[in-house]
Amino acid sequence: MGMKIGEVAERTGLSIRSLRHYDEVGVVSPSGKTPGGFRLYSERDVERILLVRRMKPLQFTLEEMKGFLDAAEHPGSPAARATIERVHDDARTRLAKLRQRVSYAEEFLDIIEGL
Repeated sequence: MGMKIGEVAERTGLSIRSLRHYDEVGVVSPSGKTPGGFRLYSERDVERILLVRRMKPLQFTLEEMKGFLDAAEHPGSPAARATIERVHDDARTRLAKLRQRVSYAEEFLDIIEGL
């Protein structure tokens, strides 16, 4: 038996609304449903959702996230390897920019605290 959406939301720190949206757009869909139609998520589904959560701060689009998740499912193919390498390079660049923005924010807080 899988986990219901509320439990997954609690485990991942994402909202139920976000999880439903990811399902609707095909980024991460639950592996099953109850006879009443409630979503049921497996551990594998939760792992995929956690990857999405980790990609969010780097501002990857939902399409980019889906492409990466699909490639990660079959990393041996040349197309998948290319996608993974591209996302890796993009993530490094985006992280460097994010770190720079955090540095600016810290400088700003230091200025405010000095007033």
